[in-house]
Amino acid sequence: MSKRNVEALLIAGGADENIRCRYDALKTKEEFVALAGADGYAFTVQDLDAVLRESGDAFESFGNPPKRVIWWR
Repeated sequence: MSKRNVEALLIAGGADENIRCRYDALKTKEEFVALAGADGYAFTVQDLDAVLRESGDAFESFGNPPKRVIWWR
């Protein structure tokens, strides 16, 4: 179920620029997971890593302002 929460957040972020901006600004996976939990998406760093690995995505951000290419559309 935790991996489903990761997927739900990645889909929500793909559909909503405000979500993407909030999460893209975070520096660490731990901050990302903490904000996700506060927003109702309970999962661990290990769950996030597993979903990103399975989808071929990477957590790293680039640009200014920072962007990630993890969001699903």
